[in-house]
Amino acid sequence: MTMAAVIDSRTARAPAPQLASGIARVDIVSDLAVAEPVWRALEAPDHVSTPYQRFDLLGAWQRAVGASEHADPFIVVARDADQRPLLLLPLSLRHAFGVRVAAFMGGKHTTFNMPLMDRDFAARADASDLGALLAALRDHGGVDVLALTQQPERWRDLANPFAQWPHQPSVNDCPVLSMPAGAAPTALLSNSFRKRLKSKEKKLQALPGYRYMVASSDAEIGELLDWFFRVKPVRMAEQKLPNVFAEPGIEAFVRHACMAKLGCGRRVIEIHALRCDAEIIALFAGVADGTRFSMMFNTYTLSENARWSPGLILMRSIIDYYARENFRALDLGIGSDDYKRMFCKDDEPIFDSFVPVSARGRLAATAMAAAGRAKHAVKHSPALFRLAQQLRGVMQPRAGAAKSEEKTDD
Repeated sequence: MTMAAVIDSRTARAPAPQLASGIARVDIVSDLAVAEPVWRALEAPDHVSTPYQRFDLLGAWQRAVGASEHADPFIVVARDADQRPLLLLPLSLRHAFGVRVAAFMGGKHTTFNMPLMDRDFAARADASDLGALLAALRDHGGVDVLALTQQPERWRDLANPFAQWPHQPSVNDCPVLSMPAGAAPTALLSNSFRKRLKSKEKKLQALPGYRYMVASSDAEIGELLDWFFRVKPVRMAEQKLPNVFAEPGIEAFVRHACMAKLGCGRRVIEIHALRCDAEIIALFAGVADGTRFSMMFNTYTLSENARWSPGLILMRSIIDYYARENFRALDLGIGSDDYKRMFCKDDEPIFDSFVPVSARGRLAATAMAAAGRAKHAVKHSPALFRLAQQLRGVMQPRAGAAKSEEKTDD
């Protein structure tokens, strides 16, 4: 067996002791088109991946956003001795802190990050497999640090093998709602909460053409996105947050992913909305994989109809929709905003790993891990968080719009 890391026709060999692993070869691919066949094969239902790592989602991000940020594809493909793909790590490579850092594609727009894996391999992968992978990356020499953030500890009842590397809690929590099979609606949301929302919804039901919808046609998706990109900047300005959707490539990425179709007929990003004949009232969009819905972005009307909590009403409708579809979980993205806790009482355990690959990457990995721990401490201490908010309020007018660390949920 040989183990090789290949990029731009260069080949490197890993140390012989690693050859006992199930991983026999590691390729580093810098071209999306070259990686696409293996990537799509590992998206099959009998494999393991989150909907955030679909080719149609991350390919759109890389072309529209990654390229504008000078982040190059760094796609790691591990194979066994029979050349069968075992895992694919969809990473992008950029220079930061004087070193080459490989991080998951998608940036702040993916809640969960994981490799795409053969299911049998994911179930049995051990320290020797991860050691073989790391040895090949070191031998290749193209990266100094792996910054692997926001990884779920488990996915579809399988432990994430990358949790065997040193790791720490992610900066932000991810509230999640479990949806047991056959659960009554009141088991997912209390009867009293439903009654309060029903009372508010009566005001909206009086509007001509009021309805809940899941966008299906290109025309519906285009109309909803046109509205979203007009309204969202206003809502973010009200919260004194920078408009991350104005960053280069973001709108093109979102539009492409919302229009793209999966083989099952669903869209890569699904859009749910409340609307009436006169206006769109609220919008939530996210990714789904047949068992879980994960929200990516949302906003709600600037009109007087906002007083009736349309975002909460829409969220209830989405929960009911996916319960009927026999989904088992739903999350509203990272961050513990008050409205999320109304629906999602538990937290999804997610972790970060900062793995040095080269000697000069050790200091950078240590610094990244320390910064992550400090941010986590601030986010989980009310006093420190209030202080950070106050400082941001003082500094923002002077420094201009700094990038937000939070996902852009209303």
